[in-house]
Amino acid sequence: MEASAPGRRRRRGWRRAPVAGSPLFRAAVVLLLSAFVARASPSVGYLIRLPRGFHLTQDAVKIVGSSNFPVKVYVMLHQKSPHVLCVTPRLRNSEMIDPSFQWHGPRGKIISENSTAQVTSTGSLIFQNFEESMSGVYTCFLEYKPTVEEIVKNLQLKYVIYAYREPHYYYQFTARYHAAPCNSIYNISFEKKLLQILSKLVLDLSCEVSLLKSECHRVKMQRAGLQNELFFTFSVSSLDTEKGPKPCADHNCESSKRLSKAKNLIERFFNQQVEVLGRRAEPLPEIYYIEGTLQMVWINRCFPGYGMNTLKHPKCPECCVICSPGSYNPRDGTHCLQCNSSLAFGAKACL
Repeated sequence: MEASAPGRRRRRGWRRAPVAGSPLFRAAVVLLLSAFVARASPSVGYLIRLPRGFHLTQDAVKIVGSSNFPVKVYVMLHQKSPHVLCVTPRLRNSEMIDPSFQWHGPRGKIISENSTAQVTSTGSLIFQNFEESMSGVYTCFLEYKPTVEEIVKNLQLKYVIYAYREPHYYYQFTARYHAAPCNSIYNISFEKKLLQILSKLVLDLSCEVSLLKSECHRVKMQRAGLQNELFFTFSVSSLDTEKGPKPCADHNCESSKRLSKAKNLIERFFNQQVEVLGRRAEPLPEIYYIEGTLQMVWINRCFPGYGMNTLKHPKCPECCVICSPGSYNPRDGTHCLQCNSSLAFGAKACL
């Protein structure tokens, strides 16, 4: 096949003469580095935030009960809970004479001196550091007099308190490269160099790149012969963990914003490879990115034992909510039925 003239766009089906050797491999690496040096390096940090689907209102930090049905309460794992009040909306705005409050949870009666759960003098239940095992049904027994002359009234209010955690968000990319023969060591060396460059590209965003799959195949081109191609699949995810404090309190630090910036940098990097390749007057390197093959999928997954269920949890539709409150086993996530499927383009499933 005849090579294209200098400066003309190389079409996807073009193949250089099959000459293997380190000079052409070095040319492929130089091509990567040329695309890499043009990238920007923004400065970012971290942010503790509520899930995107959680609708915060003024009353969200104080939860009132109902005498007709159990009220659902969502508490982020390892965080302080909202105030769970032992009143109904009507009683909250009424006087109560000599009120008496008593709370019972999955482990029995809750005393005010408890280190993890506190009952205030006005009957509010507050958790200081919510754990999975604290999820379950909580009942408040209220005794009070509407007026001094009336008899004592009794009321029982139930709450179902769920632990939830942020989904694990990440981007999954696929890209194809014209390659050396599939048994060539140059393909392996190029793969390592590509991952190093991609990792350095998103390092300042506190993100990481992980190789999911790398395969070499011989591809029959339309109206052309066979050519070797590398199929790369890699992920870009945030380095956030729940094991330590997050040092940033700026709105630009939240993981979804940083991941979005990382995605833009990676897309720009691959576009720049095409631009650098188009400006070359020399023969094509042995390994080069095939224009238009970069594909991206946004995925959010829950950890084992947690799942998303918009119908069951409409007030927290994008939260990864514990699946079985009161019977959580951290070593067994199989009881969570909504976690058994995995969907692309915003998949919501367990890891």
